[in-house]
Amino acid sequence: MIFLSNVLVSDPFNIVADPKMPFLAEAIDPVRVQENLTKSLLCVYKNVELHAIRVIRHKPGRRCAIAYKLVNETQSLVIIGKARAKGLDRHSYELQRSLWNAGFAEDSTDGISVPEPLGTIPEWQMWLQKKVPGTVATELLAGSEGVILASKIAEAAHKLHKSDIFPRRCHTMADELKILRDRIPKVAQQYPQWEKQLEGILEKCDRLGANTPELQPCGIHRDFYGDQVIVNGDRLYLLDFDLYCQGNPALDLGNFIGHITEYSLRILGNPNALADREAAMEERFVRFHGETIRQAIQSYATLTLVRHIYISTQICDRRPFTEAILELCQQRLD
Repeated sequence: MIFLSNVLVSDPFNIVADPKMPFLAEAIDPVRVQENLTKSLLCVYKNVELHAIRVIRHKPGRRCAIAYKLVNETQSLVIIGKARAKGLDRHSYELQRSLWNAGFAEDSTDGISVPEPLGTIPEWQMWLQKKVPGTVATELLAGSEGVILASKIAEAAHKLHKSDIFPRRCHTMADELKILRDRIPKVAQQYPQWEKQLEGILEKCDRLGANTPELQPCGIHRDFYGDQVIVNGDRLYLLDFDLYCQGNPALDLGNFIGHITEYSLRILGNPNALADREAAMEERFVRFHGETIRQAIQSYATLTLVRHIYISTQICDRRPFTEAILELCQQRLD
């Protein structure tokens, strides 16, 4: 059982004031947390003591993530609770449990895992997973082992794609272009001086999409980039399968490579600074699928960069790079 002690509660987002998620007040109440974690975790962890509660993410009216620190005589662990305003995300929990049982457990021999799913707390519209140790891949790809890491991330994506867990949704090239058709005009409203350039970019994206090979669809992450991979020594953990769907496997690789290019431009001052990492990732994936997938990877990488034109306008410290990303997209599409 879980014993109540002097529990430190940290709520920098003031989640108790979220009118669409009133249950969050209980989710950071030590007494209620004790009761619910006892019911959810008794079969997995016994005689652990609740030490701290910390709200780590909050999108008002939408989502919240809370870290619960537990200790006993032999170990310390952190459990992440993911709550959603529109109801318990049972699909994401069941998907992660399916992956865990399909070769992604913590002791998988290939060193590719997902965090352990631990249960649900329906009254808080929350599911639980064990927090994994390590560093996000974004922070390591520029390091001396970045090329090796990039290649292993490609292997992790391939493992996910062949896991044979059937998605309930699908995502096509038409859906990808629809996102750009929705987002890019908003940039033109904010920066009318770029309206013609942005219209031209959208037209070229349509042509690029029409000429991109449609490969055999499979289950894909669809939000695959450096922050979704935790590196702990030789082990990789894949995170956040909220957008998991059926789609072109090249999308995940292209999306990841597009994010590397954007990071290289914004942080390193040169979009080609990590080109060897991008090439290693692409080559490793081509070895799995054959040359037919290369063009699709490159197409999705370019479309990801176009999406970053819009993303840069939504994040204050990225706005200075909007024009540079726009120009880079024009060069690639030309």
